[in-house]
Amino acid sequence: MITCYLHYVIDPARTAEFEHDAKPWIPMVERFSGRHHGYFLPHEGASDIAYALFSFDSLAAYERYREQAATDDDCMAAFRYADETGCIVSYERSFMRPVFA
Repeated sequence: MITCYLHYVIDPARTAEFEHDAKPWIPMVERFSGRHHGYFLPHEGASDIAYALFSFDSLAAYERYREQAATDDDCMAAFRYADETGCIVSYERSFMRPVFA
């Protein structure tokens, strides 16, 4: 299993737009065999940082998701919305592997 950790820099004046953009990604990731662990929006502290975490069984499964998302109408609409609203300033993607007891 791999977990994708997304670190976003968002426009603090567009947090509502970021949340609107985030919500549809949860079922979209799950539709492509991923497990979404949620988005985490600013509450206390920095007002321009947000996170998301989702997992796939393997890096190959994640790469299949990326290929499918690139041609999926719902995913493309979400990408356009983020671009049009400017709610995401930048993001950084890292991959982690879980450790269980």
